Amino acid sequence: MANQERHTFAWTDLLWLVFLGGLAFMDPIYEIHKQAILLAIGLFQISERRLLAWVPSRGRFYSVIIKILLATLLMEHTGDPAGGISSSYYLIYFLPVMTAALYFEGTGTLIWTAITSAAYCSLLIPAYLENYELTPESAKELILRNIFFFLAAMLVNPFVSENRRQARRYRLLAEELAETNRRLEQAQEEARRSERLAALGQLTAGLAHEIRNPLAVIKGSAETLTRRLESADPLTTEVAGYISSEVNRLNTIVTRFLNFARPLKLERRLAQIPPLLDRALKVAYERWPEAKVEVAQQYSENLPEINVDPDLCEQAFTNLVLNAYEAMTDTGGRLTVRVAAANSDGRRGVEINIEDTGPGIPSELHGQIFNPFFTTKREGVGLGLSLVSKIVDDHRGWIRVSSEPGKGACFRVFLPAE
Repeated sequence: MANQERHTFAWTDLLWLVFLGGLAFMDPIYEIHKQAILLAIGLFQISERRLLAWVPSRGRFYSVIIKILLATLLMEHTGDPAGGISSSYYLIYFLPVMTAALYFEGTGTLIWTAITSAAYCSLLIPAYLENYELTPESAKELILRNIFFFLAAMLVNPFVSENRRQARRYRLLAEELAETNRRLEQAQEEARRSERLAALGQLTAGLAHEIRNPLAVIKGSAETLTRRLESADPLTTEVAGYISSEVNRLNTIVTRFLNFARPLKLERRLAQIPPLLDRALKVAYERWPEAKVEVAQQYSENLPEINVDPDLCEQAFTNLVLNAYEAMTDTGGRLTVRVAAANSDGRRGVEINIEDTGPGIPSELHGQIFNPFFTTKREGVGLGLSLVSKIVDDHRGWIRVSSEPGKGACFRVFLPAE
């Protein structure tokens, strides 16, 4: 497409040079001045789009002004001894008039056409100095020419303005479609994630029940060995204790699996979100009181009450805040918690942003961090963010992450009001 556009513009540029070249050499009586001015007009017309790209805000003004000046200069060098007012090249003034009609709305087009008309009429001044006589016929001709300037501008401008409006509408429509496609892709990804969570939850529940029974037998056997060998062999007693403690740890992990797999029973009631976040921040501070983390709380006023399960939401916020603290435990940093009223897909609710300045999350992991059992930590089973996602999904909200390595991470949570 780009090559095709360059080819079209090249032919347009060639046509400009051909037409203006024909004007330049049509009448060899005139001196080199006329040819030079027409060449300047052609070169400027070809390079005009570069001027607009170079000075986008004021380029169109400069373009019309330069064309008026070049047209007036051409008129002065192509008139009879009485002056350029009688030149047959007065049609060159249609060039700035059409340019104004292309670049400006109705009022701007009228103003620039009036300026062009004034520039043309200003040629009467040097004509009078050469004893030029303005007869009724020549005055009528001058008025007609100026009227045609305005008629041409008003004829072209409505079509150009409508074309601009259509282009603007198409651009807005394209942006809306792009945004709709983006939201659709997000919804599809969230649906796939929910399906994966449901399937893994069922699998986890089955495995956890199967694992729990052997663990109970192992733990009971270890405790029996500990009681019987407590005074006989200290080493055997110690090993039996290790078995018992490790079984307890495995049992805790299995319990977490079961809690994750078990369908959540929401006990909804109207609640404000900031107090839940405050309690989550308090838990994180008590867990890592030595961490050099600066906490900034930015809660908007007049936040709506949200119909949620406060305990589950507090658990989700606690997991997110603990992750942020853990990411900044060694180096310190800033944790920013923002809450504001928001709308998503026509739903009114609250958006919570939990942003840290830790090492960040690689972009290739953004789609995996909410999956069960996925973790980049040396310890842990990778259920924290999965549980957060499950809680948010059950509240019919959404959670998203944005992060760049070395620039921290921001978790955005939307909870609908109803």
